[in-house]
Amino acid sequence: MATVREVQVTFDCHDPMRVATFWCSVLGYEFPPVPEGFASWSEFDAASDTPGHAAACVDPTGRGPRLYFQAVPEGKTVKNRLHLDVRVGTGLTGSERLAALRAESARLELLGAVQERVMPANGAEESCIVMRDIEGNEFCLD
Repeated sequence: MATVREVQVTFDCHDPMRVATFWCSVLGYEFPPVPEGFASWSEFDAASDTPGHAAACVDPTGRGPRLYFQAVPEGKTVKNRLHLDVRVGTGLTGSERLAALRAESARLELLGAVQERVMPANGAEESCIVMRDIEGNEFCLD
């Protein structure tokens, strides 16, 4: 039997702090405590050998995975092979679900997300909305 381990989700991006700040706002996550000896993450970053290289955010409840954002030189060129589903419609169906998804989509668009398409319920699956974060990574409102 396999041992269950913690999971961290890593994002390749151009601006780790900007993307981390976006996802903190989306998920209600927080930046982890600043390392001892530093007054802020900016101060810690400035002391690094590679300033601007990484950022992270964590679920304050401890239930969700840690998100890690690392700077990479190349841009995004194809569809993600893995994406996050932000579960805002759990337990809702029909028009009530779609209204909750649309409301969350509107909130996230104010943060810089882009709505790509609405996938309406089809009898087998409930509605979801495909979005892109501030660097173009796909995710779904589910």
